[in-house]
Amino acid sequence: MTDQPQSESLAFSHHPRRWRHFRYVYPVISRRSKGLSVGINLSPGQICNFNCIYCQVDRSQPPDLTDVDLDILAAELRELLANRDKVFEENNLRHLPSSLRAVRDIAFSGDGEPTVSPAFPAAARLVAEVRAEFRLSAAKIVVLTNACFLKNPQVAAALAFLDHHNGEIWAKLDAGTQAYFERVNGPSHPLEHLLDNILFAARLRPIVIQSLFMRIAGQPPPAPEIAAYVDRLRWLLSSGGSLKLIQVYTIARRPAQPYVGRLTADELEGIAAAIRPLGVAVETYA
Repeated sequence: MTDQPQSESLAFSHHPRRWRHFRYVYPVISRRSKGLSVGINLSPGQICNFNCIYCQVDRSQPPDLTDVDLDILAAELRELLANRDKVFEENNLRHLPSSLRAVRDIAFSGDGEPTVSPAFPAAARLVAEVRAEFRLSAAKIVVLTNACFLKNPQVAAALAFLDHHNGEIWAKLDAGTQAYFERVNGPSHPLEHLLDNILFAARLRPIVIQSLFMRIAGQPPPAPEIAAYVDRLRWLLSSGGSLKLIQVYTIARRPAQPYVGRLTADELEGIAAAIRPLGVAVETYA
């Protein structure tokens, strides 16, 4: 991966979840989306069943908003899409190239796990409706998820609906062993539960695996952990799962824990090289 211009690096590292007067919708210049990603925050109360050591959400203060008002969300989404060129009037975005100015996706992400929200099924239909209004057929509807609830009937039905509206699942997998999983993600479910849910979804449509690797107390992921992680990917494929892409990336913003640090581009490429013999496309983002 080549070095990025400073203007792009600054844009990629700036991911506020609140934009202007909006409550739920926010613009992000995403390195993984390769352009403008319109974020949908269904977790203004910062509810998440993971406690990842690299998470940048500040949970030290109580949130000033907890509920999701779908009418307000819809109005915000329409306003941002109608005025999306104004996003690039922000100081840190004025010098971005035209290649990064297109709406690449509308993404369920935010301050917690989006599929936990009871509003997720209705919000999925709302986003599909607004996307069609603005004729953004090339833009994906992305669900960034820790994958623990992909087998939940309401979630599964919403994802099946999104399959018909250029939907795409980006499922998190940051570990190959239970011990490392607990250390990195602070999960409420065991790793086997996560993998079972990923396999369920990946048997129904091709999905993206998003894997964040980092330094912990100055040390990169140990080689046996990477080997175990690759074995998990191999198991998903051999069990009938379809993986369209593996995203191997590192932190871009200040993490929750001060002992968490970035990997280098070469270190990420080393992890990618271990994955490529599986025959799946891999991209790295340093």
